[in-house]
Amino acid sequence: MGSTSDDDILDALILVDSATNFGGVWYWNRYPGARVDSTVPHYEFSDPALWKDWSWKQRFPGSQELREYFAFVADKWDLRKDTEFNTFISQAIFDERDNLWHISSSCGKKFVARYFLLNTGFSAKRHIPNWKGIDKFRGTWIHPSYWPKEEPDLKGKKVAVIGTGSTGVQLAQELSQVAGEFVLFQRTPNLALPMGQINFKDGDQGIPRKDYPDLFNGRRDSYGGFNFNFTPRSTFDDSPEKRKETYEELWKHGDFHFWLASYQDMMFTKEANKEAYDFWKSKVRPRIHDPRLRDILAPEIQPHGFGCKRISLENGFYEIFNQPNTSLVDVKSTPIVEVTERGIKTTEKEWEFDYVVCATGFDADGTKTYLGMAVSGFPNMFFTYGPQAPTALCNGPTCAEYQGDFVIGVMEHMRKTGKRRIEAGADAEQLWGNDIRKFAYSSLLPETDSWYMGTNIPGKVREPLVYFGGVPNYYKSLDTCLKGDFAEFQQS
Repeated sequence: MGSTSDDDILDALILVDSATNFGGVWYWNRYPGARVDSTVPHYEFSDPALWKDWSWKQRFPGSQELREYFAFVADKWDLRKDTEFNTFISQAIFDERDNLWHISSSCGKKFVARYFLLNTGFSAKRHIPNWKGIDKFRGTWIHPSYWPKEEPDLKGKKVAVIGTGSTGVQLAQELSQVAGEFVLFQRTPNLALPMGQINFKDGDQGIPRKDYPDLFNGRRDSYGGFNFNFTPRSTFDDSPEKRKETYEELWKHGDFHFWLASYQDMMFTKEANKEAYDFWKSKVRPRIHDPRLRDILAPEIQPHGFGCKRISLENGFYEIFNQPNTSLVDVKSTPIVEVTERGIKTTEKEWEFDYVVCATGFDADGTKTYLGMAVSGFPNMFFTYGPQAPTALCNGPTCAEYQGDFVIGVMEHMRKTGKRRIEAGADAEQLWGNDIRKFAYSSLLPETDSWYMGTNIPGKVREPLVYFGGVPNYYKSLDTCLKGDFAEFQQS
C-alpha cells in the first residue's frame, strides 16, 4: 500500500489495524479468563527465530501472555515500521482501470494497493439478541469483545453471564469467584472437556525444543492442525473394556484429544457418538451436587451430537455450581422475557444485576468463497481465517501459516507472469461450496444447531460455514491450486 508506482505497490506492505498494538483477537479479548485452548507449542509460529528465544509460562496461555507473544513476534520480524495502528478502514474501492484498490480510513489516511488482504477473522459482527428493554437497564451491559481495558470492580456485585460458549465458560469460571451473586443463563449445555493446565518453570515448555520441528511439520497431517489424529479404528471394533481404556487415555491428555483423536467414526454414526457422550457424562455428572443442575448441565439424555458444537476446555467449570453464590438459569424452560431497569426478567422471575455480560457470540453470515480465501467479484482480494476454510476446526497458527504461504504464492505468480488482476471464478466457488457441503453432510454436524451451521442465530440459513474436510485435505487443495498456476482463478 502507498505509492501508485507499480514496483512500489508490489514490494511495499503496510499492516493496518484499528487497535493500538499487535495481538489481533487477543488484543480485544481481554475479559477475565480469556485464554487459548490450543496447547503450546502448537499455538505458535514455526519460525525457529521465534521459538528458540521464547518461553511460555503456561500450557494454555492467557490473553495477556498471548499479547506479549505477538508483540515479540512483531519485534523479531521487524513489523512495527510497516504498521499503522489506530486506523480503521472505512472504505475500499477497486479501480477497474488500473486494477488497484483505493482504501480510506475513518481518520483520513488513504492507501493505494495492488492487493487488499483482510485478516478480520471468521466472525467480526457481534450478536446481541434483540431483547425488549436493553436500553433501560441501569447497570453495566458488556459484550466480552468490548471488555474494558481498565478492569471493572466486580467484587461482591450481582453479575450475570448470558451464554455458555467458550467465552461464557471462561467468564463463568472467573466471575463466579469474585461476584457476590453470580448467575449463568444457559440455552444449550456446553459439553466441555477438562483443561489440563500446566504452569511451566525454568524454561520448561512441555516438550523439548529439539522436537519442535517434527511437531510443526506434523501439523499439516493432522485433521485439526495439531500433532495428533483420529484413532484409526471404529468405536465398536473394541470390546467395552478396551473402549473404556481408550477413552480414559484420551481424557487424561487434558486437551482436544477426546474430541479430535477419538475413534474415527465418532463424528459419523449416532451410536459411536452416543458412546463418547455417555463416557463424558459419566465423568461430569459426579462433579455436580445438585440433581436438578446435574440434569441441566450434563443431561442423562444426550442433548446434541458430541463434538458437533464447538468443544470448550474448562478448569473447574462444573464445580462453580456447587457454590452458594452461583445460580443457573435454563432459558429453554424459563426464557428471557425482557431486560428491565434492574436486571433480567424470565418467565419465572426477575433477577437483579449490577453487571450483565452478554456472551452471545457473533453473527457469521452465509457466503460463497473459493478455498475460504477469495470471493468472485472482488479482484486482488484475499482473506484468512474466514468462512468455508478449516478455521474454527484448525489450530490458529497452522491455518495462518498455510494460508499466508498461499497468498504469497499468488503474488509471486502474478509478479512472474506480469499479470495485474486475479479473481476467484464463480464456477470454482460453486465447486468449493459442493465440497463444503459434501464433507459436512457426511457427518453428524448438520443435525446440531451451532454456529458451524449458521444456526446459532434464529432465522439464519442452515448451511455449513466451516470446511470439515480437515487440514490435510485443505492443504492438498491449496497445493493443487498453487501448482496448477491458479487455473481456477480468472487472471489478466
